[in-house]
Amino acid sequence: MRDRRLLVALVVAALACRPAVPAPEPVVRPIPVPTRPPSAHPTPPTRGAEVPPTRPEPMAVRDVGNVTIRVLLSSAADEARVGSPDGVIFSRADGSTLARARDGETWRIERRGHSVRAIRPDGVPTAWVDDAIVANPIGSGLVAVGGKPYRGALSFSAGTHGLNVVNAVQLDDYLRGVVPLEIGTDEPRDSAAVQAQAVAARSYAYTQMRDDPHIVYDLTSGTLDQVYGGVAAETAVASEAVESTRTLVLNYAGRVVTAPYHSTCGGETAAASELWQADDAPYLRSVSDRIPGTNRYYCDIAPRFRWTRTLSGSELNAAVARYLAKYATVPGGKTGTVRDVTIGSHTASGRVGTVTITTTRGNFVLRGNSARYVLRQPGGEILNSTDFSVETSARRDGSLARIVLHGHGYGHGVGMCQWGAIGRARAGQDFMTILSTYYPGTTIGPAGATR
Repeated sequence: MRDRRLLVALVVAALACRPAVPAPEPVVRPIPVPTRPPSAHPTPPTRGAEVPPTRPEPMAVRDVGNVTIRVLLSSAADEARVGSPDGVIFSRADGSTLARARDGETWRIERRGHSVRAIRPDGVPTAWVDDAIVANPIGSGLVAVGGKPYRGALSFSAGTHGLNVVNAVQLDDYLRGVVPLEIGTDEPRDSAAVQAQAVAARSYAYTQMRDDPHIVYDLTSGTLDQVYGGVAAETAVASEAVESTRTLVLNYAGRVVTAPYHSTCGGETAAASELWQADDAPYLRSVSDRIPGTNRYYCDIAPRFRWTRTLSGSELNAAVARYLAKYATVPGGKTGTVRDVTIGSHTASGRVGTVTITTTRGNFVLRGNSARYVLRQPGGEILNSTDFSVETSARRDGSLARIVLHGHGYGHGVGMCQWGAIGRARAGQDFMTILSTYYPGTTIGPAGATR
């Protein structure tokens, strides 16, 4: 999860920042999930940038890879096209059969208000359904939506923004479509890093599962949670990593933890409190990525280990005018012309703690992570990380001609450094060593294990 959710119950993302998926209106019941364990689940996350909690209840040891998780694939369109080479059975949420699609047929699912229906290729529709339509492939086939195949079942329901398309799939089958996109490598020599990613992603996903009749999904398929591409994203190396770590999650005090991760720490990971307004979790402390006995770092092979960002004065003024009011109080909504940008404090790991933007309208103080969203080109991606320094060049009238930002790392910096994990794997570390380094104090085992 790069900067991502970290938007989670309280984070994640990431790996670096990404757009949020609009939350659909909770107007339907969840997809039936008969293999899901009958345990209580946490309150749905606020999607805020805070430290994620551990799963709140101690659990019996279990294989979490077999539980069913619900993944929101989309929620904005008013219709979707679905089919399978082996045919599809369409049913209501209560399990009663609604219609059957033949081999290779593509049906259309459409929404009208709070109702949905399925339409055959010849235009003959089913009755309108006020709950949800569930599409299950016949036999061992795969069901596809928009031409993309997915394991498990698909559910279609009406929401505020459009048609909610949700994939109900076993957790480890979900991970097969997540791990390749999150870790970004399919080289066999990096297999230990891919295994570490599988365990971290499994832990994160499991903590997002919840039993609430008003919530139709557990997590999204985008950067708000973990990027999920279904079967099309699967690779042999990632699938082997998922299978070889089956049942394994990160536990702390006998509970599964939400495990944030990011692309590149830049030399040292951050404690959770450095980025998010919450107390530190014991397992989310700052960790050095330095290679022992050298001046190098495990993640210095990353493309954004070092970076430079330059903003002209006009670009900076436009960005401040567009974004500053979202992160600071701007009286009257007028930001003025930027005169200076200074760093006010640093965190324990050397990241920016606060940034002061001085304009003709006053001084505006931002927390370091908020500064990432302001110090960027309007409409452009946010700043790579909070580990940066600032150089300014002023004009004769006192306004800024440009600022140059020199930085390290990519992402929020909390938890596992993915490029660091790759570097450690290439240095011979196994996945358990990698995970215990980036999440100190955790144990690796089945959910509920305390060994």
